[in-house]
Amino acid sequence: MEKFSAYRDPGTGIQPFLTPIPPLGSDFLAKATLPLRLIIGLIRTTLILLLIPIYLVLVPGLCTLLVPLPFLYHPVSHFFTSLCARTALFILGLFWIPEESVTRKRGRGQQKNQSWKPRGGDIIVSNWVSWIELLWLASRFNPIFVLPVCDAAHTPSVSSSASTPITYTPGRRTGTGSANIQSPSKLVTPRISITGFREVSLFSILRLTGQVPPFDESFSPAIRPLETIRAKAVQPLVVLPECTTSNGRGLLRFSSVFHQNVPVKNHQMFVMCVRYDPPTSLAPTLARSIPSKALNPLPHIFTLASSITPPAISIRLLTPSDSPSSPLFMASEVITGSAGEDQLTEACATLISQIGKIKRTGMGWEEKASFLEFYWGQRK
Repeated sequence: MEKFSAYRDPGTGIQPFLTPIPPLGSDFLAKATLPLRLIIGLIRTTLILLLIPIYLVLVPGLCTLLVPLPFLYHPVSHFFTSLCARTALFILGLFWIPEESVTRKRGRGQQKNQSWKPRGGDIIVSNWVSWIELLWLASRFNPIFVLPVCDAAHTPSVSSSASTPITYTPGRRTGTGSANIQSPSKLVTPRISITGFREVSLFSILRLTGQVPPFDESFSPAIRPLETIRAKAVQPLVVLPECTTSNGRGLLRFSSVFHQNVPVKNHQMFVMCVRYDPPTSLAPTLARSIPSKALNPLPHIFTLASSITPPAISIRLLTPSDSPSSPLFMASEVITGSAGEDQLTEACATLISQIGKIKRTGMGWEEKASFLEFYWGQRK
């Protein structure tokens, strides 16, 4: 769309924020099956909503009684979390989620002693496209999810732009049609530093999928450095350096979240990448780059639940021997140019780009904050 051309990455030509749409073509089958899909969507969405009280009773409720007994609390909590998350994915048609073990040097393929076994205090780093991979992570590892907190003095606002955009009129200057579309100018958005992290529940991070810092938290947990959270964690941590979701077509610019050199010591780093197939007329996109203003992500859940075509997802896991925490990891083999003071963040961005075969863009969550403001302004 021309009106969103200012949010196209100039280096790659990728628009990383707009929701992917099916290719143009015949939608006769989609229209013919609409009544059936609506009925299926209502049934599936109802079943998923019924899982919410079950999860609340089992995990925050029943499992709380086992907190004084950590040797029981963590496996029981993991079992119930995995059961509820996997059931939700199954209801949506994700009957099986393939995992690929990827090595950077010798191609794909499972190798001996290369299985993923993150423990307490280890860090899982991933790109962020949807809430689907969050449910998968919860079902596999029952991790601690953390969200970044940005510098309050330079916090962007989705309701008020950080800068006053200049407009331009692409096309012929006739004053009608596409020539009258007003778009924000392609101004450079200043980068905003991440000052700390908050631990959030699974429900909170699902609800905040697609939003940008500062995340709207009803309950504001303590802001702490990532290393402080990691050092005291008894479960793996999930860190999402993009700080918001993309549409999966390109990797957003990583914020400096680690401030470490490589190889990492004292804990293990696990790097993964999620990929979703492009949408079709019968299979909507699993990407959630634009959040709903209310009940997010419930409208997207209903959209996916109404699909009669099984969705496709691919999880690619970098082998631990190629991880930035491997003693044999060589920064010079991954990082080109200057990584500044955060080699680890740059190394993770490069590795996710390589194993997922996703191009890196120069646009980050700061640009997405401006994009969401413009997008919602156009829909008023």
